[in-house]
Parts: sequence; C-alpha cells; structure tokens
Amino acid sequence: MNIKHLFHSKKLIYSLEVFPPKKTSSVDTIYNTLLGLRGLPADFISVTYGAGGSDTQKNKTCEIASLIKSEYGIEPVVHLTCVNSSKAEIIQTLEQLKAHRIENILALRGDINPDIKPKHDFQHASDLVTFIKEYDSSFHVSGACYPEGHCDSNSLEEDIEHLKIKVDAGATHLMTQLFFDNDHFYQFMDKVIQAGITVPIEAGIMPITSKSQIERTVSMCGASLPPKFAKIINKYANNPAALKEAGIAYAIEQIIDLISNQVAGIHLYTMNNVEVATKITDSIRNIILSCNQPN
Repeated sequence: MNIKHLFHSKKLIYSLEVFPPKKTSSVDTIYNTLLGLRGLPADFISVTYGAGGSDTQKNKTCEIASLIKSEYGIEPVVHLTCVNSSKAEIIQTLEQLKAHRIENILALRGDINPDIKPKHDFQHASDLVTFIKEYDSSFHVSGACYPEGHCDSNSLEEDIEHLKIKVDAGATHLMTQLFFDNDHFYQFMDKVIQAGITVPIEAGIMPITSKSQIERTVSMCGASLPPKFAKIINKYANNPAALKEAGIAYAIEQIIDLISNQVAGIHLYTMNNVEVATKITDSIRNIILSCNQPN
C-alpha cells in the first residue's frame, strides 16, 4: 500500500521506527522486537540502516521490511540514503525493494562519515527524490524535515526553502527530526504553510529514558532542551528508574499536546525498546482510536 493514501483515510496516523541489529548481530535479533510491537496500532513501521549504508545493512533493512509486510501485515517504509551511493547502486536497491513488493521509501541524504569518501551522484535528499520518481513513479517517497532547521543550513528559513524543493521533486509526506519543545514544531508548521508546503507532516517523538541517551541525542541532532525538560533530566539524573519513568511521561505529554493541536501524525522513534514503546502507545491508544472514529 502506498502510505500517502493513509493520510486521506485517517485523521491521525501513528507510526513506529525500528533499526536493524548491529553489523555483528544476526538479523534474527529483530524478531523479538517486532513480535513485541505487533499489538500496537501502527499504520506503518519505518526501518533505518546504519551509517555508511553498507550492502550488508541495506540487505538487513530490506529483509526486515519484507518481514514486517509479509508476516505482520503492516506497511514498511524503508530508509534510503544517497551520499555514499552511486546511481547504479540506488537502482540496484530500488530493484531489490520492488522484488520484495516494498513501495514506500524515506529518501535521505544521510550523515557524512569522515571515514568514507562520499560519492557525487547525489548532493541532497531532493536529488534522490527526483531520481526515484523518474526511475519508477510507483514508489511513494517520504522526506525528512527539521523543526529547528538542519545543522547544515544557515537558518530555518533557508532550510524550509530546501524542503520546498524536496516536496516539489515528489515527496508527498514528511517526518520530522525529533524535538522536545512543541512550540518549535508549531512555529515550524506556520513557516512551512507560508512557504506553500501542504503535504502531511508527522511529528517525530523520541522518548528519552537515560542520561547517556540525552547526551548522545543532543550531540547528534542538535535538538534544544526546553527548561521544563532540562529540569526533569537534572532532577532524576542519578536515579535511572525515575528518569526512565519521567522520560516516558514527558513523551506522552508531548504527544497528547500535538494531537490536541491537530497534528497529522505521530512517528515514534522506538529505539527497538518494546517496553517503552508499549507504555507510551497504551497511554494514548484510546486517543488515537477516538481521533479516527467516523463523525
């Protein structure tokens, strides 16, 4: 199923993200994660692959996506990065996806790895979107967006200009980078609408459940910490169990506020943590069902 149709049939989309096991682990380790997530009301599940985009990781991503579709009956969305890929390599991946009947792609530039020399067929995610749509228009292409601006952009306004190019190239659905301050998301949405971007945008939420996770996350994506969240982290920094519970509660509060303000969808970054994903989903399950009841 082309997931863009979901946004025409439901008022609120709820989706999850998982990632393949590390290179040294068997793909079998993802089975327990998917089994644990099976009972959650996910409209689709996106599957990442590791930095560098090795063939091994790509194969794991495709294998997991195929499992999600065939065994669990949930539509998968495959992450596809391009900074380290040639056009021929992208075509090979697209053909592999077609062979597994996977038709939804999240097109990304990908992180620049200092240990890997980037290839030059694709400079931006918008180049990948254009290439996919020209190669086979039957693929549905999603894109990423950044409520606080991409780290490589000089300003949020400049980043939204680039986002408009991505949408005009054929991205018909967007998922945000994680954020912890809903006001940043609402201000971003105002600017996006002013720029003429009308495709549905899902809010990406990552529950922070440990001090090391917040330090790693902020350093990687640059998301700012609102004073309220910073106080929570400081108060419970030395109490892992309390910090985990507070992090889950904060994510739930974020989601409820977003839904109350008519967000098109929630995309939960599960970090393959079934317990956390289940606690959050169970807390908002009735809200999701209520949103999608016919009038």
